[in-house]
Amino acid sequence: MNLFITKLISSIAELIVFSLVPFIWWLIKYRKTCSFFEWIGLKKIKDFKSRNIHYAIFGVEVSFMVLSVFMLHSVKGIETATSEFAGLGFAAIPAILIYAIFNTALPEEILFRGFILKRLSGKCGFKGANTMQSIIFGIIHGAMFFSLTGPVKAVLIILFTGMIAWAMGFLNEKCADGSILPSWCIHAIANIFSGICSAFMLF
Repeated sequence: MNLFITKLISSIAELIVFSLVPFIWWLIKYRKTCSFFEWIGLKKIKDFKSRNIHYAIFGVEVSFMVLSVFMLHSVKGIETATSEFAGLGFAAIPAILIYAIFNTALPEEILFRGFILKRLSGKCGFKGANTMQSIIFGIIHGAMFFSLTGPVKAVLIILFTGMIAWAMGFLNEKCADGSILPSWCIHAIANIFSGICSAFMLF
């Protein structure tokens, strides 16, 4: 229960920190044109009944899961964000869900796909903006492992997370009418998978 409460409090803090700059930006420049949630991409997918969006989400999710297995092998024995769940089994599930959905996936999607990608698109077009947000996303995720795994594995982690970030950005903007719900869902499921792998010592 203590771990669950800790993750809940941490999630609230993460959401506030990651949303602060986007919210201030919206407040100053766009509050009169649309709601914050609409502006950031937290909105319904207009054509969600289309099979194409389902296939796209499934394809990116499977790719994310496959590459997650590689990443988990790469950082085996190294302290990671899911290490605190190690060996806790079913008792860790509630904390894992909070961690995966609200502590990591939602804040990161708001910042990278909801704010950075959308704002840069107006400056350098979608292709350039999507490439830039994916590079930033990859470097941030890989840099923390550089001294722990060595440069080769760290670069592979950067490439892995960067490719997934690019695919999620493309999915949101080109298949889901700018909604960040698909990438939030994909990101959360992948993190749940990583948390469960740690909780049950699967890697």
